[in-house]
Amino acid sequence: MASEEQLNLPDDTAESNDELYERFQFVADKGQEPYRIDKFLMNRIEGATRNKLQQAINTGMVLVNDKQVKQNYKIKAFDKIVVYSDMSPETTDIVPEKMDLNIVYEDESIMIINKPAGMVVHPGSGNYSGTLLNGVAYYLQQKNPGITENTLPRFGLVHRIDKNTSGLLVLAKTDKAMSALAKQFFDHTVQRKYIALVWGEVEKDSGTIIAHVGRNLRYRKLFAAYPEGDHGKEAITHYKVLERLNYVTIVECKLETGRTHQIRVHMKHIGHPLFNDDFYGGDKIVKGTVYAKYKQYVDNCFAICPRQALHAKTLGFIHPVTGKQMFFESELANDMKAVIEKWRNYIKKP
Repeated sequence: MASEEQLNLPDDTAESNDELYERFQFVADKGQEPYRIDKFLMNRIEGATRNKLQQAINTGMVLVNDKQVKQNYKIKAFDKIVVYSDMSPETTDIVPEKMDLNIVYEDESIMIINKPAGMVVHPGSGNYSGTLLNGVAYYLQQKNPGITENTLPRFGLVHRIDKNTSGLLVLAKTDKAMSALAKQFFDHTVQRKYIALVWGEVEKDSGTIIAHVGRNLRYRKLFAAYPEGDHGKEAITHYKVLERLNYVTIVECKLETGRTHQIRVHMKHIGHPLFNDDFYGGDKIVKGTVYAKYKQYVDNCFAICPRQALHAKTLGFIHPVTGKQMFFESELANDMKAVIEKWRNYIKKP
């Protein structure tokens, strides 16, 4: 069998992405035999099954020369094949659970949900119930009992945000919408802005942080920045200062890529960990005075906002069916509003 050139293979686990799809690219050799596309890909993607590949082909997640193909398509010499692969964070049954969901928009194809801080997005190790997807599964099955993980993988989840981050998520309600949204996330055309409260006075009014993000080589639960690009995956965050509050700063972060913990890791990398981020050093006094009264004040702030101060504020994308530009914006979560107001009052004191 002829060989092929393989491009852009993932260089880390799917767990380093908040976008839940990876992209594989292949170029068939000039001596390529006319193999069916599913058989061709089974030999080239580790862990791929024929059933999964056929499902991907049927939902438009496999392109040949930039066009969708059918299952019986046979690969030809120099064909360029792109596969958007569903990289499930963990294989586990999603048990539908009735819960209140803050659905800010819904139509036949998509749902926009405003997730509260403290809620895990999908089931995984140690969190098999009470997650957002448990609630979404129940909600969707009440409307259409035929929806399962087989017909709609992960019940339409195409990206995620951290447990203790609040804000907007988009979910697909059909496989067509899911594939279209996944491609937009992968191609970095989805517009996402976050509001963060960070320690210290950020020197520049705006800037761009470019540093690979990957798992910490010593502590696997943490991620780290690798500015030399020697580990992890490319990550780009654009930031803008919104308000300076002496020892803390409110910043807007615009994601160009979607790596796990990206904003938290990048802001720590430039010396400004997120306020009360217990993973990355923000849960202690980073800037300020040595007085006991100040320590008590900061402890009170931590109690008001008992999680990293990060909110997914805006979400913009092209509707997978209508082709129209969609844009959603959410208010800051109450705990972040309260802690920001407390800092504003603090700097007003004589």
